[in-house]
Amino acid sequence: MTFVDWVSAPVNWAFTIIGLAVLVSGFRVVTANNVVHAALYLVGALAGTAGLFLMLSAEFVAWVLVLVYIGAVIVLFLFGIMITRAPTGLDEGLSSDHKVLPAVLALAMFLMMAWASLDAFGAQVIASTGEPVPTEILGEALLGRFLIPFEIVSFVLLAALIGGITLARRDLSPAEEEERSAV
Repeated sequence: MTFVDWVSAPVNWAFTIIGLAVLVSGFRVVTANNVVHAALYLVGALAGTAGLFLMLSAEFVAWVLVLVYIGAVIVLFLFGIMITRAPTGLDEGLSSDHKVLPAVLALAMFLMMAWASLDAFGAQVIASTGEPVPTEILGEALLGRFLIPFEIVSFVLLAALIGGITLARRDLSPAEEEERSAV
């Protein structure tokens, strides 16, 4: 494929725009000084990723990403922040001294994943029929070949849920317990 062919395809422009939005949002997640802003940037990164899945005709995966991650996990993070009454302003603990390492680690992870993908698939062209992938095929893949990674993701979601509950729970001091029992 020549550069002229690449430029003439509108799908490449859409991919570039969505990909850059995901890249910027992901970078801002790890460099934001405000926890709420970081969570909202994560929403943008996940929404862009769902858009990329839609471009790949994987509608089921895109909508699961929107419903589970944006609709549940991010809302859980925001509720955890609100319930614990954590400071939502600028956090001095998140100073600019600590922004370089996460950015370098994110770049290293990207390069490692890009290298692994190129090593595994090389210059193979994936034939696209333009038709969505049936949910039955996705279910068989998730619960067949990819059962272990699927279960690992479920444990990560469970850990996020337990972490949110732990953050939201507040232990009472003896004086507060006595005051509560008196009422």
